[in-house]
Amino acid sequence: MSAVTLSALDWLGLFAHFLMLSMLAIGGAIGTAPEMHRYVVVERGWLSDAQFTSSVALAQAAPGPNLLFVAVIGWNVAGIAGAAVTMIGILIPSTTLALAVTRWGAQRRDSRGVRAFTAGMAPLTLGLLLATGWVLTEPMRHSIGAAALVAVTVGVMWRTKLSPTWMVGAGALVGALGWT
Repeated sequence: MSAVTLSALDWLGLFAHFLMLSMLAIGGAIGTAPEMHRYVVVERGWLSDAQFTSSVALAQAAPGPNLLFVAVIGWNVAGIAGAAVTMIGILIPSTTLALAVTRWGAQRRDSRGVRAFTAGMAPLTLGLLLATGWVLTEPMRHSIGAAALVAVTVGVMWRTKLSPTWMVGAGALVGALGWT
């Protein structure tokens, strides 16, 4: 796909949206993928469902931090400048806040409030990851084969200590053979 031409207001909106998402990225940026999808696919129409899903899948399959999918989404929206704007937007607030809170929390790690906050974030993170999984399976939800592959993957990950790399490889093989 060729990058779209953005107005100055679009650039500002793209930057501000990823700036805001940075503060919601509890458990990692992947937890905000449903909102990224809503913004760049549903609201703005800059990417299709398939392009969005491919952007996330490509970045997740590549070595490196899982945050790379933000750059791929930005790249697919507006080329190198889009990648830079989305990455800068998603990195600045969360990085600054994480540094400050980590230093503050390390000094108070045994306090009741810090322990309660840490325990309370686990279900929120899980919910965000489940929402992300739901959005990413949207293009293939009509396929029984894809649904079966997702169910098997969830079962294997839940019940075994098998590396997720094997399930990603199995999914890639099933997709390459056209069995979905």
